[in-house]
Amino acid sequence: MSQKINVYHIPVCPFSQRLEILLDLKGQQDAVDFHVVDITKPRDPELLAKTRGTTSLPVLETADGDILKESLVILRYLDEVIGDKPIRQQDPLRHAVENMLIAFEGPLTMTGYMMVMNQKPDERQSYIDKMLSHYRTLNDFLAHHSPNNTFLFEEFGLAEAVYTPLFMRFWFLDYFEDFDIPQTEEFARLLKLRNACVAHAATQQVSREEIVKLYYDYALGAGNGALLAGREKSSFAFTPDWRDRPWPPKDKYAHRASDQELGLTA
Repeated sequence: MSQKINVYHIPVCPFSQRLEILLDLKGQQDAVDFHVVDITKPRDPELLAKTRGTTSLPVLETADGDILKESLVILRYLDEVIGDKPIRQQDPLRHAVENMLIAFEGPLTMTGYMMVMNQKPDERQSYIDKMLSHYRTLNDFLAHHSPNNTFLFEEFGLAEAVYTPLFMRFWFLDYFEDFDIPQTEEFARLLKLRNACVAHAATQQVSREEIVKLYYDYALGAGNGALLAGREKSSFAFTPDWRDRPWPPKDKYAHRASDQELGLTA
């Protein structure tokens, strides 16, 4: 077995991008072998045997064959075992503050994904209200604990590695729901963080175009590579390459594009 750590992942997945960001920050991109999983197809029985039947990704396999799941667990593990300098805060109090911010991530993620997958226009405003509530919480936290920094602390760190992939995935909310963090003073501290995170050199693994094109089926209520009625290919299909496809229609409530419209038949 290779002495490298193996990670089984979906390249465009935000939870996998967290790991890629960490490795980039450490200059250790070659320390992990990434194995791409096609979520539009049944899982490889060998991988299912390793994960004891679970299909969530990413999954890490150590050089000794031990299996780790959950991206935050994997992220913290890699921060401990790879490279000389951890990206997490070393001062116990600062690390606790960092972890408090990370603790808000779960509800934000769930609401954002539920919003993009929502198929009922009359429920859209309720999701906007929930997202704004999450954003207020984050802005207030940052304004209290870090009023003068760009990031939570002086540099891009563990909390930023957790949140940046979500800031990027929520480009699908901007595209399909015409919703983004409001450009107002109420959210100024959060916007400062978000804008710096998505522009950081270590976070450029994916683009807005790639996310919008691949996540189109999420906007129609079909997640994780599920196939929609009347379609033969998922928007998460590897071929044709996303770069060769047209942008999907923005109005997810009015029209459901066909495989041909999405450039999936080429």
